[in-house]
Amino acid sequence: MHILLTGATGFVGQRLARHLIGQGHTVTALVRAVSSPPALQRLRSLGVSCTVTELQESRTLSCALGAADAVMHLAAVTRAADARDYHRVNAGGTRAVLRTAAALDTPPTVVFCSSIAAAGPSTPGRPRTETDAPAPVSHYGRSKLAAEAVVRGHADRVPATIVRPPVVYGPGDPGLFPTLAGMVRAGVGVRPAPSGAHYCLVHVDDLCAALLTALTAGRRLGPEEPGAGVYQVCDGTPRSWQEICRSAARALDRKPPLLLSLPRAAVMAAAAVAEAAARSRGGQALLNRDKARELVQASWTCTSDQARAELGFVPVRTALDREFRAALADP
Repeated sequence: MHILLTGATGFVGQRLARHLIGQGHTVTALVRAVSSPPALQRLRSLGVSCTVTELQESRTLSCALGAADAVMHLAAVTRAADARDYHRVNAGGTRAVLRTAAALDTPPTVVFCSSIAAAGPSTPGRPRTETDAPAPVSHYGRSKLAAEAVVRGHADRVPATIVRPPVVYGPGDPGLFPTLAGMVRAGVGVRPAPSGAHYCLVHVDDLCAALLTALTAGRRLGPEEPGAGVYQVCDGTPRSWQEICRSAARALDRKPPLLLSLPRAAVMAAAAVAEAAARSRGGQALLNRDKARELVQASWTCTSDQARAELGFVPVRTALDREFRAALADP
């Protein structure tokens, strides 16, 4: 197929491009003028055609969508200055794609990569399912839920499927493993959530496999069932923060860090300081107040039962120690 890929210069997007090309698809990536030159070079070296544009540039977007059999829509921001910026990119960009696709005589199929943040945290001991009522706790999560609503709102014209991953890690991971490695090397780290909190993870290659299968075999969104056409994907093993840190330590051949519990107020205060410091430098903080709202929750777990039943999704990369070591070898 001819696949149009948004968010191609990001962590998941670059990996997905490799999978798409490896399966023989033709890939066109919509990239911004400010995209990272090394990321663009990596895409072009794979054989990806890059079109420089903004999603709101309707003429270029219409031409690109009209030439595509399918769209893998990954473009999003995970850190922003305020709620408006999250919604402008995450919901607004999605609206541009779906609205333009809906205007075509033959709209392409759209697979939208959302996030478990759109669903919200889980109750300890009870993983979230696709039919649970969403309750996002962050501006990011609410913007991704708004983007899902946009996709649903066009489902009568545009065949579409939504995939919700939890924390994604693997080679090129810009967030989880670098954070863990820093704590392990320092010998001390923080535990921002309650001690009993658990998290679901998914390896980037397993997520890419799920996105591809969602395109070829997934159900499409429809009005008959709220969970139809929505797939959560994870590796099936909820882990505590302590377990995740121990896996990182083993991958680095170090001792596990001493974890200090921080009360919610301290986490939020530290995030506010980091945010202000980054703003003074004209950048975005790795930890901001929006991300802190997610970090202090009691649990982030989900099931992949629907993806397993309907897509045949079986995660392959589930040994955390081994995959962290592999990420070190293939940064």
